[in-house]
Amino acid sequence: MRPQLSLLLLVTAPLGVTYSALPSSAAPTTLDQDAELRGFLDEAYDDQIALSPEGETELGVKTGYDRLDDYTDAGRVRLQHLKDDQLRNMQVRFRQKDLGANARLNFRLFKYEVERSRSALKFRNLRFPVSTNGSPAGDIPALMINSHKIDTVADANAYIARLREFERVMREVSATMRKQAAAKIVPNKVNFAPARDDALRIITGFPFDKNPDSPLMADFRKKVTALRLPGAEENKLIEDASAALTGPLRRGYDELLRTLTLIEPLSTGNYGAWHLPDGEAYYADRLKNWTTTDLTADQIHKLGLRQVAAIRQEMEEIKREIGFSGSLEQFFNKVRSDTGSQFKYPNTEAGRKKYLSDARTVIASVMAAAPRYFRVLPKVPLEVRAVEKWREKTSTTAFYNPPSEDGTRPGIVYFNLVDLTQTQKIQVDSIAAHEGAPGHHFQFARQMELADMPKFRQYTFYGSYGEGWGLYSERLADEMGIYKDPYARFGMLSLQVWRAIRLVVDTGIHAKKWTRNQAIDYFHTNSSLSDTDIAREVDRYFNDPGQATAYMVGELKIMELRQRAKRELGSKFDIRDFHEAVLSHGSLPLDVLDEQVNSYIAAKR
Repeated sequence: MRPQLSLLLLVTAPLGVTYSALPSSAAPTTLDQDAELRGFLDEAYDDQIALSPEGETELGVKTGYDRLDDYTDAGRVRLQHLKDDQLRNMQVRFRQKDLGANARLNFRLFKYEVERSRSALKFRNLRFPVSTNGSPAGDIPALMINSHKIDTVADANAYIARLREFERVMREVSATMRKQAAAKIVPNKVNFAPARDDALRIITGFPFDKNPDSPLMADFRKKVTALRLPGAEENKLIEDASAALTGPLRRGYDELLRTLTLIEPLSTGNYGAWHLPDGEAYYADRLKNWTTTDLTADQIHKLGLRQVAAIRQEMEEIKREIGFSGSLEQFFNKVRSDTGSQFKYPNTEAGRKKYLSDARTVIASVMAAAPRYFRVLPKVPLEVRAVEKWREKTSTTAFYNPPSEDGTRPGIVYFNLVDLTQTQKIQVDSIAAHEGAPGHHFQFARQMELADMPKFRQYTFYGSYGEGWGLYSERLADEMGIYKDPYARFGMLSLQVWRAIRLVVDTGIHAKKWTRNQAIDYFHTNSSLSDTDIAREVDRYFNDPGQATAYMVGELKIMELRQRAKRELGSKFDIRDFHEAVLSHGSLPLDVLDEQVNSYIAAKR
């Protein structure tokens, strides 16, 4: 995922709020400059995305439909050079002080994006391309199945061409991993088994063996059959796809599996970023990237400890309301281990269908209540799906996939239903609220529909803003009446404390040299998550330094801004206008979001 913003100018103001447009005395040259900058920025975005055929496919664009991305170091450097050239050209052609309010913001955010990307580039060789957080071996099949549409024979041939491209991609990824290993940059031990398992699932089934169709073969056959071609033409396409799968694609996966086998003995344990060359600077960069603040690891760690303590007090109140007489830790164990229908779904296909059905019910309830809390709702629909079997081992508990640019692919919430004995029924409502509505869908799909901002802002994702909004949405769902009993509210709090724990554990792992067992023990003591989910979470933090800190940092900022607006506006405060102020310009660094809300307060006052 990815999203940016300010509020000095809105083309469409929410009801009840009047925002100032450009002053009536604004010279036409200012308007011309604004329009010219918009054109420049859109062209810059198009040039950047042209270097990513996979990114174009995610947007629903069929340019480069027969190619996959460049996974080499040279490819990453090439993209940064392009961005740097674009920034230099923008600063030569435009002067920020000569632009209108919104255009100044566009200028500022494009500069921020390029400079942030440049700062991160120097640490690029410290990131593992294959981990428990996923890899091209699973991500590209997901792209093919979910985003590569086959509307014509040409699209089918492009799909086959991409199957052949897998060999190049896996060789590039393998080369990166071997180069890293030679520099003693080796993935943690926990990465190898899940990565190997997911890769093997892709090359299991027809045409690799006599079992039913493999995931990609099943997808290709289904899409080609829907074209209703003459039998001979359809058979030829199936044969070509089979040859691509058993030939270049299989060779690519074999190369990746060989590399994993070669490197695994070099892994000596599970370590945080501190263990890497220049690891302290790398982690500081990741924290700045994900939180969009200058908070240090120590400050974030202490913030997490305070939040864990505060949320535990809220959980104590729910525990008393329920009537449980034991300690909070004992209640955690009850929720974690109780196999009754109140806390667990049956670990069966019927149980999985019920889970998805309950998630859809939550989202429908949110949509019914939403007009009382939002001025504008996203136009594109939202779907609920289970994570595909072949990427369950390296997928998170749940995640959101944005819609395509043209709206033909909906927003999608995925739930990982690999083992329902480890899934808590009381958390479903909050997870659906976070990943779906009013969470990521209301933020990301809405952002993509903001046609009056440059493309790069429609698709940019700042972790603290986007994940902060998702976490805020879990509490908002309570206000909206979505949680029907104390257990559902406890489920919400269990997710809130989960994100507070992340502040402690992420900084513990990467700055304070916590072991994997230390991180798991702290998690277990302060949450009701299952042991499986805790282990999966901790491994995720090891593999993506700083990402886990974005959620709570962002939520706390949004809550702070909401309290400020209520305090300063008094009776003029309307929750719909506040949400419009937060969402109406897309994703933003938190300091810019602060400015936006201040502008909304001033305009309303």
